[in-house]
Amino acid sequence: MYKQLLGLYDSNRREGNLLFLMLAAFLAIYFVPAGTARFDNAVLEAVRLTNWYAREHVILCLLPAFLIAGAMAVYISQGAVMRYLGPDASKPVAFSVASVSGTLLAVCSCTVLPLFGGIYKRGAGLGAAIAFLYSGPAINVMAVVVTAKVLGAEIGIARAVGAILFALVIGTIMHLIYRREEAERSVKSSRGFEGESGDRPMGVVVGFFALMVGILVFANWAAADSETWMVIYEWKWPITAVLASLLAALLVWRWHWPAHQLLLLGTVVLVAAWLVPAAPELPFAIGIAGLMIIASLREQDREWAVQSWDFAKQILPLLLAGVFVAGFALGRPGSEGIIPSQWVAAAVGDNSLMSTILASFLGALMYFSTLTEVPIVEALMGAGMGKGPALALLLAGPALSLPNMLVIRTILGTEKTLVYCALVVVMATITGYVYGNLWHA
Repeated sequence: MYKQLLGLYDSNRREGNLLFLMLAAFLAIYFVPAGTARFDNAVLEAVRLTNWYAREHVILCLLPAFLIAGAMAVYISQGAVMRYLGPDASKPVAFSVASVSGTLLAVCSCTVLPLFGGIYKRGAGLGAAIAFLYSGPAINVMAVVVTAKVLGAEIGIARAVGAILFALVIGTIMHLIYRREEAERSVKSSRGFEGESGDRPMGVVVGFFALMVGILVFANWAAADSETWMVIYEWKWPITAVLASLLAALLVWRWHWPAHQLLLLGTVVLVAAWLVPAAPELPFAIGIAGLMIIASLREQDREWAVQSWDFAKQILPLLLAGVFVAGFALGRPGSEGIIPSQWVAAAVGDNSLMSTILASFLGALMYFSTLTEVPIVEALMGAGMGKGPALALLLAGPALSLPNMLVIRTILGTEKTLVYCALVVVMATITGYVYGNLWHA
């Protein structure tokens, strides 16, 4: 009978797999502990975290990141990418450019993804792209300053040094592991691009991207305990408006966009900002939508809108699904998901190797918005968390998250994603353990 059933399954594996999937889904729904306080609260936490993410990050962070990534795919010469970031480029130059570029963005682990996908698809080497991917959320100058101020100068310096070294070391290891594959990819990517040059001067293209990155950075400028930082925070929207105006002027001057269309769009944005001053996301979203509509109507710039949409439909659903799962498991900062917070506090309550491993692993799964990791670690240290696990969480947490991993997999594939995540967790664990034990021994 067993052999007959196995033969029946082998004769139609697709229907058999579908049956098992439906059965597993039914059993999960049937036995789900709905009605219990912890499960119901975990579901609410998942919804609340996803709602918060949609409100705080999608419009101001992801939408401009999609536009920048789409523009990279259209307006940046692939020959230039290959020259400075490609697999055959000088490694010190490529890794330095990637790390510095990522550092200047100071974005979270999810916002960096479209930009990472953009440079990687344009021919950037795996090592340089990985250095960029890690450095964006991890080497955040303000986060390091806040860490030093809140948790102590020693751990702040350790975080800064560790993050810089991580970007370089992890990028180098990834390059060495996949060097043969990268060499083949380099040959394929470089064909036909050796003499490629855009129809606009490099300075104009650099200015174009600098303005868009500036809009992304200042629109997301967060409040922090720093007088200078708060002065910029108070002026973030006027600065963003000036940068947007300069971008519109550049589009008219060098991209030859119709001035009356951009003036109309600017008027609509200003009216929206005047009518709803408490919701700056509305005029911001209108501005982005208007840019994409104008680009779509122009044959020579339609590909910008197409590429941006491709990044959005590939990345956004996975990010929202990942944020939902992360919220269900661990809850929002300061709240609980299905895993009790006291379990987490107890698991990382000393400087042992196991505590450090758990801190790295949990940090890699949790989603941290920019600067939110500091108060979370402060609370955990107040509950008894050791300095080693604290540093491990600070090194692994901002750079990785469950939604971040899901998207990286679609760009690099399962194997490279697992290797990258494992490298971050292992290096964070080793660094945290050495810091928490040998350094303080």
